[in-house]
Amino acid sequence: MKLRSLLIPAVACLLLFGFPLVVDNSYYIHMLQTIAIYAILLFGLDIVVGYTGQVSLGHAGLFGIGAYTAGVLFTKLAAPLLLALMGGVVVTAAFGALLALPALRVTGPYLAMVTLAFGTIIQILINEMTDLTNGPMGITMQRPHLLGMTLTDRSYFWVVCVLLIVALVVVHRILRSHLGRAFEALRGSPVASDCMGVSVYRYKVYAFVISAGLAGLAGSLYAYSEKYISPNTYNFELTVMFLLAVIMGGRKSRVGSLLGAAIIVVLPKLLDDVDLFRYVSVALAVLVTVGAGVFIAQGKSSWQRSAIPVVGSIALAVLSFVLTSMTDWRLSIFGLITLLVVYYLQDGIVGFVRNTLGLHGHGRTDAQAAALLPPSGDAVSTSVAGATTPAMQDLVAADKVLMQFGGLKALNDVNLHVQRGTIHGLIGPNGSGKSTMMNVLTGIYVPTEGTIVFKGESIVGKTSSHIALAGIARTFQNVQLFGEMTALQNVLVGLHHTYRSNLLDVLHARG
Repeated sequence: MKLRSLLIPAVACLLLFGFPLVVDNSYYIHMLQTIAIYAILLFGLDIVVGYTGQVSLGHAGLFGIGAYTAGVLFTKLAAPLLLALMGGVVVTAAFGALLALPALRVTGPYLAMVTLAFGTIIQILINEMTDLTNGPMGITMQRPHLLGMTLTDRSYFWVVCVLLIVALVVVHRILRSHLGRAFEALRGSPVASDCMGVSVYRYKVYAFVISAGLAGLAGSLYAYSEKYISPNTYNFELTVMFLLAVIMGGRKSRVGSLLGAAIIVVLPKLLDDVDLFRYVSVALAVLVTVGAGVFIAQGKSSWQRSAIPVVGSIALAVLSFVLTSMTDWRLSIFGLITLLVVYYLQDGIVGFVRNTLGLHGHGRTDAQAAALLPPSGDAVSTSVAGATTPAMQDLVAADKVLMQFGGLKALNDVNLHVQRGTIHGLIGPNGSGKSTMMNVLTGIYVPTEGTIVFKGESIVGKTSSHIALAGIARTFQNVQLFGEMTALQNVLVGLHHTYRSNLLDVLHARG
């Protein structure tokens, strides 16, 4: 089984590195190189969009920061390739942190607007800082040097491929670790994550910084690939293309990121050639029609749901023979194809294939995940660390707690004292304040008045994650499951506080 799992990646690497040896055409080598560079960025963007559930419209700006960092280091300091790439990663990650710290305090459309504004500001700064970036004239690059040798198009392609594999392995290890589970839990239930010790804000920032670093690496590689960078390259249209690539390829999937990168690079080129577009549109119509027929026969779809994609693909094939030029229609056709994919393949192409073939991968198997549980001794010692309270002394002391919502007093002058080793219950009718008291004790609500002390320390105003890490955990009346994770992974999120490993430990971990 292990040999078979290694066979596919080995064959893929062989095909990737052997491509320029078989295809001696610089245009196609450059196209595949661009796909690899975009895929590196999409690996990171998928962490933010696919795992934590945030919408970022600023990744084109981060991509540009990486490109211009490499360009400035090359032109101003004659920095070697590896130093320029490292500079692009570090500088972009720092900008990502500066953006994430204030931006991730908001969610939904507000976050999208903040990141969009960031991308616009970056484009303006690049255009205006002429002494550093050469303004609208852009920066012209030369072939990079590595180990004393000037890289050719072919050798630079191999450098990009090596870094693509490194980025893939790094992201894969992160997402299969407790960090990846924390990111995924944020999307499933932020409240439950916080109450299990996974700080929603902190881990969103972690995810964004990692994503920004990968965007910086991609941007630096892109600068050397194109040999010319200008402010207009890193615009709003590009960031929308990146988001579409994640959605169309399939979120929470490295294969989906690779596929999405290929789509946004190849599809616009495809729509430039009317003859090639005719062949592809006919093949697509046949594939969609046959696929819809199979799904209907198997009971996985209905005629009503299948009608629009079938009719749409056939109409697209007919239109391809009516058109004599793609110049005036390429953007409209691209938008139509994107709309159909996003609407009918909400899990992306990879998700659609998995659902069709019954392949529902969750990264590690439950047995593999169970093997990564912290030793029971560590878990126990962590859970009682710092608990020096002697028997019969209050472990939790809540005095004169008032929780007021406007003119409604949900809790009024409540006292609760819990001693170590005792069991307590709150009993009362609906609306008596039981859930409100639990929310106050676990930091979801901050009491209007009163004190709450745990192990001799006030926890009023502390975050839910801080309180959970201190030793107060809770469950929910309305069960807050992480719906896209397995049962064991749900349990492992609850053990998040027992892990003491950092990002470097995750990258060095075996398995």
